[in-house]
Amino acid sequence: MAKPIMIQGTMSNAGKSILAGGLCRIFRQDGYRTAPFKSQNMALNSFITEDGLEMGRAQVMQAEAAGTAPRVEMNPVLLKPTSDTGSQVIVNGTVRGVMPAKEYYAFKKQLIPEIMKAYQTLAAEYDIIVVEGAGSPAEINLKQDDIVNMGLARMLKAPVLLVGDIDRGGVFAQLAGTLMLLEEEERQMVRGLVINKFRGDLDILKPGLQMLEERTRCPVRGVIPYVHLDIDDEDSLSERFSSQMPKGRIDIAAVRFPRISNFTDLNVLSCYEGVSVRYVDRPAQFGDPDLVILPGTKNTMGDLKWLMESGIAGKIQQAVSRNTPVIGICGGYQMLGTMLSDPEGVEAGDGVPVSMRGLGLLPVRTSFGTQKTRTRMEGVVTADQGFWGGLNGCRTEGYEIHMGETSLDGGQNLGRIRNMQGSDARMEGCTHGSVCGTYLHGFFDSPEISGKVAELLLRKKGLGIEDLKPVDRKAYKEEQYDKLAKVIREHLDMDAVYRILEEGVSG
Repeated sequence: MAKPIMIQGTMSNAGKSILAGGLCRIFRQDGYRTAPFKSQNMALNSFITEDGLEMGRAQVMQAEAAGTAPRVEMNPVLLKPTSDTGSQVIVNGTVRGVMPAKEYYAFKKQLIPEIMKAYQTLAAEYDIIVVEGAGSPAEINLKQDDIVNMGLARMLKAPVLLVGDIDRGGVFAQLAGTLMLLEEEERQMVRGLVINKFRGDLDILKPGLQMLEERTRCPVRGVIPYVHLDIDDEDSLSERFSSQMPKGRIDIAAVRFPRISNFTDLNVLSCYEGVSVRYVDRPAQFGDPDLVILPGTKNTMGDLKWLMESGIAGKIQQAVSRNTPVIGICGGYQMLGTMLSDPEGVEAGDGVPVSMRGLGLLPVRTSFGTQKTRTRMEGVVTADQGFWGGLNGCRTEGYEIHMGETSLDGGQNLGRIRNMQGSDARMEGCTHGSVCGTYLHGFFDSPEISGKVAELLLRKKGLGIEDLKPVDRKAYKEEQYDKLAKVIREHLDMDAVYRILEEGVSG
């Protein structure tokens, strides 16, 4: 059976996911069969496995770092917020329904057998399981029937490393306060503290570390520096949204919807020299981009209403009038159409029928239903007109996650796709003038697609393409995981980590 080690944080965005991913990489480098595990993930970035099941993107990143295929057992429960008080509940990769927070809180303990079964399946096949918590274990109002932090650590008998984010300030209070709010048995399970995202002179920090250890009686196992790595983000706390990237030779504006999802679709584009991807949520930020992207969203109709009320819809329509290329992915594709209908109230989860006009930039109509499409696909672009016709013949692959069906009233299909097993070939997407829509997440990950888009945009501006180099996304990710592992090895006491693994938790 595998030995577990658990990474918990003092708060969301403390760096749990990245640290867990780095440890997955290190254990793999050291010859151990390693898998990630997060019992319950709340995120809008998700992924479809080879067997058509949905899981959180963070565990996909960690699985890639560990050199193993992502599988739904690594994230048996996924919550995808549909509103401020409700989420779509996905268990073992399939939808169980939409639940208000209070209802889910009462329901979640019923999921413990399924969580344990998923973990035990992994534990029988791997040497080490890197377990990630969620939020903070010190949320005392949520401790009853906990299935993701200390409650899970107890069930798995997993020793814990507690991570705090010094970049946001108050890290000593974060760590000491979290330990103070734990029960004595839980404090005994915390085998080390980790300070993350440190910038500055470590010698100045050392007196604070000593006092922290004296007051908590818990050793500091490492101080991880703030590093700039391009690793897929977990959710809407991404630093990509707040970073002020200077405009490159190619300026891409991506709409930051309130319920934006799967924005990892865009990450590969910023890997090209001279290409900038800016996330905009106000008309004043829009500018005059070379390409506009409407990414996915967990609430298409709600975010479409926001798009129109915010004034950004008008900016997009003005861009199209200037022949600026626009592409919508999944929910963004649906918004570009003429009409969206939800006869069963699926989008809001309230069962109330609703319909609304789209942006009218593509001749397509979307109807939502209860059946969720979850499929990995591959295909080729067949469109031969307009800007997007320049991709004709380019191959791509990715996955579909959506609950709507879209039909064309005109325009051209973007391409022909089929599932990874080579069956169910069909036409997909739509292009009309400079506007394009597709359901295919990961569309840009193909070097053929992303490289050609960059080339077409440069040519459209009359710029040279001599220094445009293709980006192998898979190789690039491997390089980033190795860099992450190197940083963690240098700043985390790995000898202590291996001792903690070996000793485990008694009882």
